[in-house]
Amino acid sequence: LNSPQMSRLEFVSPEGLRLDGRKVHELRRVDIKIGTVESADGSAYIEQGNTKVLAVVYGPHESVSRSKMEHNNAIINCEYSLATFSTSERRKRAKGDRRATDTEQIISQTFEAAVLTELYPKAQIDIYIQVLQSDGGNVAAAVNAATLALINAGIAMKDYVCACTASCINGKVIMDVNYMEEGGRGPILTMAVLPQSQSIVLTHLVSRVHRDQYAAVETAAIDGCRAIQGILREAARAHTTRLAGIVQAS
Repeated sequence: LNSPQMSRLEFVSPEGLRLDGRKVHELRRVDIKIGTVESADGSAYIEQGNTKVLAVVYGPHESVSRSKMEHNNAIINCEYSLATFSTSERRKRAKGDRRATDTEQIISQTFEAAVLTELYPKAQIDIYIQVLQSDGGNVAAAVNAATLALINAGIAMKDYVCACTASCINGKVIMDVNYMEEGGRGPILTMAVLPQSQSIVLTHLVSRVHRDQYAAVETAAIDGCRAIQGILREAARAHTTRLAGIVQAS
């Protein structure tokens, strides 16, 4: 990914445009479908640019493991995987893939800070996430899809969990990083926030960033999260309106 050719690319033109035509602080196009898996308690499919993610939720249900069961709260179990066809690399991923395991832990902890787990004592909530196509910002897209799947399942949350990435390449701070930009030898910051309280529930930094640049990268990521909030809220509202129309028509 970090090849010499990549490092010589001009990721932002003198006119302030990126390789995909976006401005530096512009999100990729987001398309959302909610309730895509009828057999699940909740589900959502999201496309952020060419990154495509499906999230499915089951629960709350009785905890499968008594040793992990919490008497006063629900536990959140996450399983995250990349489809073998999701990238140009066709390598078979081994069981117990460390990166996937780390991502599962990151997502579980993110939603433990957002779900009202005290309403579901001794229960378990399962979040299954599959990246169908990978083009950067996979974890952020996964968090956004999981948020809508949990809402679709009727699970009580403090707020929407809205996630976005940011980076700094050749001194230019950019929002919502794609796969090619991830290869630009800049830091990749993934953040998730609860917009109403402005609480940060996820901060994950890949590669080092100079102290002087970090504040600008963080601001870009948070601004992206706020923009994502409006998109998620509108998608949830549209889905609810559609369901209400079906009920009235029946």
